[in-house]
Amino acid sequence: MTTGRLKNKNIVITGASSGIGLSIASLCAERGANLVLLARRLDILEQIKQDLEEHFSVNVQVYKLDVSNSEEVKAVFSKLLKEHSTIDVLVNNAGFGVFRAAHEVAMEDVKGMFDVNVVGLIACTTSVLPLMRQQRKGHIINIASQAGKIATPKSSVYSATKHAVLGYTNSLRMELSDFNVSVTAVNPGPIETDFHSIADESGTYVKSVERFILKPDFVARKVVDRMLTNTREINLPRWMNVGSILFALFPSLFERVGKKALNKK
Repeated sequence: MTTGRLKNKNIVITGASSGIGLSIASLCAERGANLVLLARRLDILEQIKQDLEEHFSVNVQVYKLDVSNSEEVKAVFSKLLKEHSTIDVLVNNAGFGVFRAAHEVAMEDVKGMFDVNVVGLIACTTSVLPLMRQQRKGHIINIASQAGKIATPKSSVYSATKHAVLGYTNSLRMELSDFNVSVTAVNPGPIETDFHSIADESGTYVKSVERFILKPDFVARKVVDRMLTNTREINLPRWMNVGSILFALFPSLFERVGKKALNKK
């Protein structure tokens, strides 16, 4: 448990207004952490701030931030870094997906997914790296996906963004190993959040995986329990990660056998 480990630590969370981000924020507040919550909907963040401060007597700051806007990322992080001499944890949670066949994906959605899932994540991370290297401690947690390990039909662009996140995360981990800064990739399967209202407009995918779908609180607890530990990856559910190992070892066989099941989007 991390009850004592997180007390009075400063934790920054992107995409904190709903889903996993909100669940992570609530658990961190429960364990005594001070929070900086970032999302596009400031009105929702203000309500979350009020609720968490009332229930847990912690300090919560909120900022409106669209991570796809690099200039806005610079401005917001410049402001919050002036107010916090130490950042202990950055959780890069903001992200979205669109599930469509490759020839049907609009270029606007392609750019949008890369701008949020990849460029935005890198921009936020770059903003805290000088401080974490200087203070020689910290933890960067990147919410990736099992889709970054197993490419599936109708998620070509989304999978590409998550492959990019994992490549960046793995490189960053090696760069920061001498600075006592941990870097963790979180690779969940499908989660019961608003993500699917955009990604899966037809509801076909959600229906096909409903018996496997993860609850946001479950994923959040696994993440928060590993904060400020030297954890390389968190793979959820564990059995699904077996698929990614088989995919890496026997890609042709996996694609041939799993095509029908993986195509249910």
